Amino acid sequence: MSSQAGTAKRPNPWWVAFVSGMASYIDAVAIVSSGTALTIYTQVFGLSTAKLGGLASTLTLFIAVGAIVGGRLGDRYGRKRVFMVTMVVIALGSLLTVIGSTFTVLAIGIGLMGLGTGADLPVSIATIAESAEEDQRGKLVSFSQILWTVGIILSGVFGTIFGDMGRTGGQILFGHVGLAALIVFILRFTIPESREWEAARSDEMRGEGPASGHEGLGHLLRKPYLRPFLALLFFYALTNITVNTDGQFGTYMLVNLGGLDVSTASAIFTGCSVFGIVLTYVFMKTVDTRFRMTVFAVGAVTGVVSWLLPALFGATTVPLVSQMILIFVFNGLAFEAMMKVWTQETFPTLLRSTAQGSIIAIARFLAAAAVSVTPTLLAFSPRLTAWSQVILMAIGLVCALTSFRTGEYVKKDELASAIDGGAHSRESSLTA
Repeated sequence: MSSQAGTAKRPNPWWVAFVSGMASYIDAVAIVSSGTALTIYTQVFGLSTAKLGGLASTLTLFIAVGAIVGGRLGDRYGRKRVFMVTMVVIALGSLLTVIGSTFTVLAIGIGLMGLGTGADLPVSIATIAESAEEDQRGKLVSFSQILWTVGIILSGVFGTIFGDMGRTGGQILFGHVGLAALIVFILRFTIPESREWEAARSDEMRGEGPASGHEGLGHLLRKPYLRPFLALLFFYALTNITVNTDGQFGTYMLVNLGGLDVSTASAIFTGCSVFGIVLTYVFMKTVDTRFRMTVFAVGAVTGVVSWLLPALFGATTVPLVSQMILIFVFNGLAFEAMMKVWTQETFPTLLRSTAQGSIIAIARFLAAAAVSVTPTLLAFSPRLTAWSQVILMAIGLVCALTSFRTGEYVKKDELASAIDGGAHSRESSLTA
């Protein structure tokens, strides 16, 4: 890297956080919009329920695969190369879902959308973290959660406006995903490659750092990374099942068990989503301060209580509405944003997106498996379903609280310090 490149003006970290964080927006839009659009296409093209389920599972599966592949490629070949290609893949997949009318074409399109979305997530979060000053890293990384929630809300609004327009409505919903990807693709030309990644990669090529960029996942399964990696994996995967259950079946439970109509249930979900943005803002303001773990603990208790209410008092209107409100408190204060922050702080540059991608992928696989049995479990016993969510939530949170309550991995991780310290020293020499 030349001295001129090293002294080039870097973009504002908040701009990097916005442009890169749009990966989370597209993730939410792809999931929520595809659910509505596929419902429309089922009616228009006469797709069977088996084919509908196949298309829905294709999206989840390829998001998981993409997260593993994209995370690994981002550590090996750079953040920018990967996150530019991913937007093209998403746009191409969106185009196929807009023009396609057969199961095969729709499956390929949805698969490409999932692959691109999953691959982009770990690389984009790493880009945000590596552009931020240390005292703002958590805040900027967690900003992606606000964009994710905005994606959910806008997808719901689009579904309300265009949901009764037949195939045209489905095309608009799928087209929204592709249009967002194209706009982000253009904006990402303003984001340079991560300095931290360039420095760490250069050190590795000269043999001055550990060969973590080549070893990948195997490196995560050895000390000092095995324990924090497993803690993050269990924390996110188990709590994600409970949150995903709410996302997939929250409206269903409110309508079929709570006695509400669809419009009222949807309004409650939308209101909770807006409330979630406010809570994520609170998290952003505290995550880089001494109040981080206090806020996390409040969110953790709320998450357990959310499912404890229908477990103790039954799946009726008041417990279910209360449950939905409280799960959004957990979501804002103690869920995915915290996982992203801990992952960026714990792992060194050349393992960062590999770790993030692996955690996201495994969590999505497990969530997909859980979704397949949830309707049957709900039909058998709503209370048993709620108790299962309480147990999963509690185990996941205990893993997080016992492993990250003091931030010990940030302080004691000698390998991370060696790599990142080398990156920063190299950057300093370039800018001197």
